[in-house]
Amino acid sequence: MSIDKSLKKAAGMGGARNVLTRAERMAVLQEDEKWTSTSGVYNLPKTKFRRLAPGQSGPKRPEAKV
Repeated sequence: MSIDKSLKKAAGMGGARNVLTRAERMAVLQEDEKWTSTSGVYNLPKTKFRRLAPGQSGPKRPEAKV
């Protein structure tokens, strides 16, 4: 007997997320200097999160000067 389609969906829940947690968003915003620790943790601006295909590189970020 075969397994019903509705029962197979539970295994697929471990896929890639397209949403960042608040801590991940704050880390991205700190890198872009759009959020500081003195700012609140509510009403954070939206951040773009896109997974790249293997072999592709992300956007170039300028190196920090020391």
